[in-house]
Amino acid sequence: MSLPRLYRSVYSRGVPPKTKPPAPAPSSVDPDRPDLTPAARRVLETASRLFYERGIHAVGVDLIAAEAGVTKKTLYDRFGSKEQIVVDYLATRDARWRAFLAHHHDPAELSPAEGVLAVFDASREWMAAHSGKGCSMVNAHAEISDPAHPAYAVITGQKRWMLELFTQRARDVSPDAARELGRSLMLLHEGALVSDGLDVFPDAFGRARRMAAFLLSAAREAR
Repeated sequence: MSLPRLYRSVYSRGVPPKTKPPAPAPSSVDPDRPDLTPAARRVLETASRLFYERGIHAVGVDLIAAEAGVTKKTLYDRFGSKEQIVVDYLATRDARWRAFLAHHHDPAELSPAEGVLAVFDASREWMAAHSGKGCSMVNAHAEISDPAHPAYAVITGQKRWMLELFTQRARDVSPDAARELGRSLMLLHEGALVSDGLDVFPDAFGRARRMAAFLLSAAREAR
């Protein structure tokens, strides 16, 4: 079976939703963090940089406090624990990504397929500007795999949000195949995130985008 026929077969077996769900919600965390004191903001910004550059387990509170120019008492007064700093680091980064995506493009001004492909474009720009060492959520999950850790829900929640986003936009392309198409798009996107961070071949997002366009075309033909 050829690839186009294969994908048409897969996507024609989707189950149409009874009602169209709302678009994925924005983060409940303000990306600018106006809730933080100046000292707490320095702690979070310093910890975020160190966690991303060196790894979460490799960075202790002594180093964070020293580089942020605060005492350990201030650090604990503001956050309570290193675990909470990790939670805030990931939640804030997630909020900034969602805000970046919202400002990158308006899906209402694009065709359904263009709205999907724009996510790949936004991710490529985000990674180039903010994520030279790969996806922060993927990196964090490599160190935090225990569901009991408070940051675990932030990591998995961000990925579930992305799946919901792709599924929502896929529904506008092919309502009957939204679930399968959304999952396939998510796989392409996550593969591009990891490949881009590893830098094993050029233009991972461009390649993923082209494959996504192929899937979208196959899904439309199957309608």
